[in-house]
Amino acid sequence: MQVNIEESWKKVLASEFEQPYFESLVHFVKNEYKTKTIYPPASKIFAAFDHTPFDEVKVVILGQDPYHGPGQANGLSFSVNDGIRFPPSLQNIYKELEDDLGVSIPSSGDLSRWASQGVLMLNATLTVEASKAGSHQKKGWETFTDAVIKALAEKKENIVFILWGSYAQKKGKSIDRTKHFVIETAHPSPLSVYRGFWASKPFSKTNAFLQSKNKTPIQW
Repeated sequence: MQVNIEESWKKVLASEFEQPYFESLVHFVKNEYKTKTIYPPASKIFAAFDHTPFDEVKVVILGQDPYHGPGQANGLSFSVNDGIRFPPSLQNIYKELEDDLGVSIPSSGDLSRWASQGVLMLNATLTVEASKAGSHQKKGWETFTDAVIKALAEKKENIVFILWGSYAQKKGKSIDRTKHFVIETAHPSPLSVYRGFWASKPFSKTNAFLQSKNKTPIQW
């Protein structure tokens, strides 16, 4: 099956695109876009992969669903388009970034500047119906993104996996901790941020690890 995704990922994930579950998923998603308002725009479904080719991945930040409000989702986990008010989780990510590294809170919520440095901003589910959180869960996306994580974990080494919250931690439980650096904390949402997200310093920890492996740190 032809999938419009960045070439290095197309090679790595070729076997997934031939699986029956993926054909069913494509059929479902195409029909949803024809009949309903779906986010992100269809051209941005694989934006995380297009911004961060397989060979360039140094860090993975795992989210759950795309944002489901108008104009928010741009295909990168936790990211929103320029000019869009920051959702609460992103506000808290920026507050922690400021506390951790002294980085002033940016005016833009578009995290493509991280993605272009090797940070794969991956959601577990890549599409969602407007105003209906979780509406495209259990349709096949999770199987696909599990395969993405497996490919990274098995074919590469010394990746930093940032797993915020129990959902991301369950999804990343099979990652070999002897090959990769895994950061697990509470989710940055207002419901859980006080359970261990504040002062967790994921950004400085990530850069310290990358530098210890002679990799260029991320300009957060």
